[in-house]
Amino acid sequence: MLTITRDLVDQLVAHARADHPDEACGVIAGPLGSDRPERYIPMINAARSPTFYEFDSTEHFKVWRALDDADEEAVVIFHSHTATEAYPSRTDVTYANEPNAHYVLVSTRDEQEAELRSYRILDGVITEEEVRVVDAYT
Repeated sequence: MLTITRDLVDQLVAHARADHPDEACGVIAGPLGSDRPERYIPMINAARSPTFYEFDSTEHFKVWRALDDADEEAVVIFHSHTATEAYPSRTDVTYANEPNAHYVLVSTRDEQEAELRSYRILDGVITEEEVRVVDAYT
């Protein structure tokens, strides 16, 4: 199960809406080993595509280095889908290389309501998980 604050969910949805019709992407950092998402880091979709996202390689390197320096890890890997449901595509599964991360997708296909879902992706196997949204961590 992914437990995440309402503030972080709002940031993901806002980023997805702002980048629409292109896919948005980013990570949520948290303390090493905590499985607790705390700090959203929006990233640039280098593909600038409505059907595909790709972290800019230079930005990706800098973000992961900063995470290491701060004793943090990518707890959540985020991207949006603009015309389809919030479910990982074959390409998303291919790029899923963080075995401990929650892969969160937000669909912006409905202008009124964003769909947010979370998955674990390990060795090509997609497992949807419950998302619990809280006001604050206790």
